[in-house]
Amino acid sequence: MSQQLKFKGTALFNGRQLLPGSMVLVLSDKGIVQDIVHESMAGDDVQQLNGLLSPGFVNTHCHLELSHLSGAVPRGTGLPAFLTSVMEKRAQQDALAQEAAMQQAATAMWESGISAVGDICNGTASLAFKKDTPIYYHSFIECMGFVPGFAQQRYEYSLDVLRQFREVNGPGHSCSIVPHAPYSVSEALFSLLSNTPDNTPISIHNQECEAENKLYQDKTGAFLDFYQHFNMDASAFTATGTNSLPAWLPWFKQLPVLLVHNTYTTQQDIAFTREHAPQAYWCLCPQANLYIENRMPDVALLRSQGCTITLGTDSLASNHQLSIWQEIQTIRKYYSNIALEEILQWATLNGARALGIDGKYGSFEKGRQPGVTLIDEKESRRIL
Repeated sequence: MSQQLKFKGTALFNGRQLLPGSMVLVLSDKGIVQDIVHESMAGDDVQQLNGLLSPGFVNTHCHLELSHLSGAVPRGTGLPAFLTSVMEKRAQQDALAQEAAMQQAATAMWESGISAVGDICNGTASLAFKKDTPIYYHSFIECMGFVPGFAQQRYEYSLDVLRQFREVNGPGHSCSIVPHAPYSVSEALFSLLSNTPDNTPISIHNQECEAENKLYQDKTGAFLDFYQHFNMDASAFTATGTNSLPAWLPWFKQLPVLLVHNTYTTQQDIAFTREHAPQAYWCLCPQANLYIENRMPDVALLRSQGCTITLGTDSLASNHQLSIWQEIQTIRKYYSNIALEEILQWATLNGARALGIDGKYGSFEKGRQPGVTLIDEKESRRIL
């Protein structure tokens, strides 16, 4: 008979609600949830732990490929300048250094209690270590190209990357091909991406800076300089007279869509999303937003509109660590009125639903195997 594992903390979060410290989490020796019972019913061998017990975190937005750029891009430059710096530094990257940095970052995520990651991939750099890793990865194969004439070529390149990642698919991995951002994807490329069969969920960097909305409103702003710097021909782009979101979202209506950052999203954008993408998830990466734009997303607006929120860490190029608990702490610093119970659901069950893996991850429901994270005020760490 297999041995049971029993954990009791100062409180127990089950994926939806915070339970008192008198409740005991009962798992199989493989970490599969068997029950949550009162301590009076738990029997012997209960491990007493000093901290809050939570299902493993789900990091719905990460760029492991950029881990080697830790500290390489200065803070507070604004997004167009940040992107310029990342694109120029990527061209000089050392493959061995990149691989070592990714491994180190992935290990740190696992040890901090992150069980599943939505990871942005522009190439196959992370492919090898995803074949054998304890973390569940959904690899978002990111496609970009603002010049319509190159849409087919860019799409076929990313499709080839997708094919290679699909060979890894199994219990610990899945993947989909997705647009990078409204300012880097042409209408022709959006059309190709939207017609890709069996391709879900969709992820996109959304309204991370004011310049993105300005581009779509009247074709002005910092992205025009960005295109000129990289000799990109933006002449085919026509402003829609709206914010960026209404211009592209209808391509993906009825699909699960993960909208990432949302730092300059308005109430009208949210209303439009509710109508055109009822399965939308709103991913917040507050530490990256502070690092790049020195601005927090409007969490109060998203909550008031009933948005389903998830959390991400972005990359080590725009963050000092890939820790979901640190993202939670940042939100609590700026929005002290939000109950910890609510934010923990963003970090667990909501994230698992966004990646389509809530059958295993995100909650302590019977039969799930989400991993167990222990949290105190300073840090989070994996105990199973």
